[in-house]
Amino acid sequence: VQLAESGGGWVQAGGSLKLSCAASGDTICIKTMGWYRQAPGKERELVAAATDGDSIAPASTLYADSVKGRFTIFRNEIKNTVELQMNSLKPEDTAVYYCHANPPSLPSYYVDYGCVRDYWGQGTQVTVSS
Repeated sequence: VQLAESGGGWVQAGGSLKLSCAASGDTICIKTMGWYRQAPGKERELVAAATDGDSIAPASTLYADSVKGRFTIFRNEIKNTVELQMNSLKPEDTAVYYCHANPPSLPSYYVDYGCVRDYWGQGTQVTVSS
C-alpha cells in the first residue's frame, strides 16, 4: 500500500487547512485510515482515524481530545482516500502530519495477502502561526 498526502502548508491561528491522502496498491490491506502528527521534540501521536464498517460493526471515527470539535475526518472507501478538515487551527497544531493505514486484524490478511501492520505516507508539514 502506498499513501500519497497533499494539502499541508502555512496558516494563521484560527484558519483552516485540509489534508488529503490517497491510497494505492494492495488496498485490500486497508481497514483503517487516519492521520498522525509529530511536532519537533515530541512523539508521533494519533490525530484522527476512520475505520471501515463490516458485517460486525458500523464505520467509526476516532479523534484525539485536543482536536475534537475542530478537526473532521472523511473516509471514502470506494476511492480509498481520507481527508482531514482542520478548522480553528492553533499554533500547537504545528507538526508534520502523516497519513496512516492498517489492515483488519484477522491473521489471514497478513498470511494470505501479505499485509503489514502499518502503512505510512511521507508526511506533510502544517505550520500555524500565532
